[in-house]
Amino acid sequence: MIDFIVSFINEIKSYFVPEKLTYEITGKCKKCGKCCNHMYSFDTYTEKEFKFMQFLFPAYKRFYIKGKDDEGNLIFACKLVTEDGLCSDYEHRLPMCRKYPAKRVKFYAKLIDGCGYKINKKEFKDYLK
Repeated sequence: MIDFIVSFINEIKSYFVPEKLTYEITGKCKKCGKCCNHMYSFDTYTEKEFKFMQFLFPAYKRFYIKGKDDEGNLIFACKLVTEDGLCSDYEHRLPMCRKYPAKRVKFYAKLIDGCGYKINKKEFKDYLK
């Protein structure tokens, strides 16, 4: 009976715990330019929103919409990536490019096949440890 009560209390407590998942990123850059030619934007869903972002932040004019993935998400690419996969304006790259990739992200992101980085997805059993 006590086990049932403890389990019941823990179940109720679990509804008040904010979810704080983070995913660790490991690996290293292969300097292939795949990430610069296959980017997602966290908050941009339409071409109209993308044009508005370029209006607000003129530096984003270096990006263009390359297409959509299977789920309808916009895929972006950078106009400044050379055929060798390197940045032609490396010294003046945007802060988001300088910081890429973050060591941890709060959402499970997709990486293009062949990328040198890996997002380590935690399973439920990992949180029980």
